Amino acid sequence: MSGRKDRYKTTYSSFTSELSARIRSEVFGEDIGQNSWTTAKEQIGFAEKSGLRPGSHLLEVGCGSGGPALFLARTIGLTITGADINEAGIIAANTAADAAGLADRAKFICLDCGGKFPFASGSFDAVQLIDAINHIPDRMALLTELHRLLRSGGTLLYTDPVVVTGAVSSEEIAARSSIGFFLFMPEGENERMLKQCGFEFVGKENVTSNAAAISAGWITAREKWRQQLIESEGLESYKDSLRFSHAVHTLSSSGRLSRYMYLARKL
Repeated sequence: MSGRKDRYKTTYSSFTSELSARIRSEVFGEDIGQNSWTTAKEQIGFAEKSGLRPGSHLLEVGCGSGGPALFLARTIGLTITGADINEAGIIAANTAADAAGLADRAKFICLDCGGKFPFASGSFDAVQLIDAINHIPDRMALLTELHRLLRSGGTLLYTDPVVVTGAVSSEEIAARSSIGFFLFMPEGENERMLKQCGFEFVGKENVTSNAAAISAGWITAREKWRQQLIESEGLESYKDSLRFSHAVHTLSSSGRLSRYMYLARKL
């Protein structure tokens, strides 16, 4: 997973820069500090589906720099615990929590989310992973651990942006996974795993349209700010990022790799 960590370290190290913020605003419309295929509107919709309300304790796995989690903490009144393997992202997340006056109910820790979590069983009302579960090698082990962490009746909501729903070539798979480790799933496998790990499967929703639209936005914005980005991150990094965005857009807009939201409940 070193490639993924290196790329995200670069991203999070410059996350608070004026250029990064301007580009995110152009790509997402509303900048909530996200670095995935989600929007503020989608985040609120996911929170509603999860039954989150003021005082709910949410575990955000793969939280990155914490933007979406802090957005939910502000708008709904949640208590947040975030976990991510990238140290630069966690530093940025805790800094942002302090700056927003949310440090008393938003904590972020650096953790390999593919292993055991340092929390007691039944610690959380809900768990969320937005476009992050596909980076963790052992999904069965992860889902089993998340089941342990949830209280009875708690909800798990995650998006999987690389569900195979059409013919994909080896070259396209390589381009789509060029930033690090990816686990590609066939349709139906997420549902099967959730049930096998003891969850009640509540439902799923096709949310591929956001991946198609946002990847197109990244292409447009990065081409617009080409010179500044090359000066900031280097030519090769710029080219690699653009190539990745093109791969996401091609596969998602054609419906051959789909992004699904899955919702499950601990009985």
